[in-house]
Amino acid sequence: MSRRPQALFALAAENVPLVFPPEVLARLRESVDIDPDLVVQDFTEPRGLDALARAEVLVTGWGCPRIDGAVLDAAPRLRAVLHSAGSVKSFATHALRERGITVSSAAVANALPVAEYTLAMILLAGKDVLAARDRMRATRASTGWGVIPGIGNHGRRVGVIGASRIGRRVLELLRPFDLRPVLTDPYVDEHAAAALGVPLLPLDELLRTSGIVTLHAPDTPETRHMIGSRELALMPDGAVLINTARGGLVDHDALVAELRTGRLSAVLDVTDPEPLPADSPLYDLPGAFLTPHLAGSQGNELARLGLAVVREAERLVAGEEPAYAIEWATLEREA
Repeated sequence: MSRRPQALFALAAENVPLVFPPEVLARLRESVDIDPDLVVQDFTEPRGLDALARAEVLVTGWGCPRIDGAVLDAAPRLRAVLHSAGSVKSFATHALRERGITVSSAAVANALPVAEYTLAMILLAGKDVLAARDRMRATRASTGWGVIPGIGNHGRRVGVIGASRIGRRVLELLRPFDLRPVLTDPYVDEHAAAALGVPLLPLDELLRTSGIVTLHAPDTPETRHMIGSRELALMPDGAVLINTARGGLVDHDALVAELRTGRLSAVLDVTDPEPLPADSPLYDLPGAFLTPHLAGSQGNELARLGLAVVREAERLVAGEEPAYAIEWATLEREA
């Protein structure tokens, strides 16, 4: 495409100015002909159908309607879907693949803040900062300066479950520190793990030997409740579980039972269900540190997602291959 192709926003309208602030939107409009005031959230409405008939590119995001064969029948000129968020599972059907339509995702851009959050929590957990804060709040007193045995980040083993985009980014961010990361992932062999710079361990061994365990696996039928009573019991006393992936990876009843003993702690940015009901014991248990699904892109970080789409649009117009095309063959086992 040497000219500006016709493009259409298909996402929740309130997200457009957040993901595409003025400077990002201006750059996008240099590559594609797109109207920021025309945002489709229902492809069956007359306005949506009329816009689809002209669209060569869909710029999608959170709140995008499902794109199936019927939608594609109404969009005969469509050549590419550029997604300004992470997972495309909620809307991308195999009809897109069958018709040879390019689908790319800003998942790489969204992985960065999640990995940064995870790194921060690993470092804080290793220093016992989260629990110490709760103890000081409860006692209204400080124990004063002194060496606290058993805490610290020198040589602490960090178990990373899942070599996803985020899991790999976490491993990259851990490299400058004196931590000892290890990995488990059924789709990674020892050669691939070596390329990532980490030992590959079976899940049980990782759980038994890691002071901090961080989850970066997708939520699939195979991974649901992959961390349950048996797995939690394997973790050493004082270990910390961090979950920024999906709440369904952890059996919350088992986790609550384990946290009540005081043996383990957990940092949960995602839960099952989400949000938690008001009477969930996780709100009050001393070993539970909850945040409201904020590890992913927030505030000014959203513009990074828009920039990822802009770069893909620029490649599209230049006739280049997309940098972030989704892999249909592995989509089912991704987040």
